[in-house]
Amino acid sequence: MVDMQENRSELAAKFVEETRSLSDSREIDRQCLDEIRTQLLSLAARSEFWSEEEYPSPPEDELQNRYLIASELNGGISLYLNVVRSGKKVPPHDHTTWACVAAVEGVEHNMFYTRTDDGSVDGKATLTMDDVIAVGPGNAIAMMPDDIHNFEVRGDQIIRHLHFYGRPLESLSERKAFDLENGTYKIMDVGVKTIG
Repeated sequence: MVDMQENRSELAAKFVEETRSLSDSREIDRQCLDEIRTQLLSLAARSEFWSEEEYPSPPEDELQNRYLIASELNGGISLYLNVVRSGKKVPPHDHTTWACVAAVEGVEHNMFYTRTDDGSVDGKATLTMDDVIAVGPGNAIAMMPDDIHNFEVRGDQIIRHLHFYGRPLESLSERKAFDLENGTYKIMDVGVKTIG
């Protein structure tokens, strides 16, 4: 057990370091993010690292546990494991940093949007939905800072997904949460306490 924990920690730390080297050597664009997404898929495929025993599911009266797996000391690149119950639904939002999500277990449905207004009226926004991607084992998504998506966990399942960000989730204080029905947005609360 100790060997597996050490191996997981070493691989996660190495992944963060390699991503930092990559991002320092070139601009983070969609091609670069695709390389990061592919590497995250390899880490997610090591399902023995992300077990219920190591990372328990949330209590029945809660929908999510978020675990910090690895991060840079200066508050930079950060890797999390999200363990989420069915019924979790997040409104459309941006991240204000790049982000990748890879499935270990279970499926979350991600809806992607394009902002159609010109951004000239503070607090107002209109979106159109472009795509729906089911992120399950062997699949991952990558998002630029201004990409807009939401996700939900359907059916009767608990999912385990790795979330990888250019900055710690807790520091993303300018993310926008969009209200499709009213054509508005507000600053998004991080919402879930990170464990570890």
